[in-house]
Amino acid sequence: MRIKGFLLIIPSLWVDGMALFPFILSKRKAPSRYFLNHERIHLKQQLELGLVIFYVWYFLEYLIRIVQFRNHYLAYLHISFEKEAYTHERDLGYLRKRRFCAWWKYL
Repeated sequence: MRIKGFLLIIPSLWVDGMALFPFILSKRKAPSRYFLNHERIHLKQQLELGLVIFYVWYFLEYLIRIVQFRNHYLAYLHISFEKEAYTHERDLGYLRKRRFCAWWKYL
């Protein structure tokens, strides 16, 4: 299944962008294809787990990482969902070959 997402431009967004199935929220009017791919990977993760479980897991993993690294940005970068998305954001064909729950290996 190919996931596109609906792009919503929100200039006042507190981060550069985020995925909230089925939407990709962006601070920029013309986000890069790599940004869109990164967020589409998150959409796929959200489909696999469901929105509630995805965000509960994301938040709990963030709390674990913030204790581990004592730094917001490092904690964010070490969340398994982010690790998968950042690792593969430049591979525009990744979602076609991605395995189910591929984020699991980044835990």
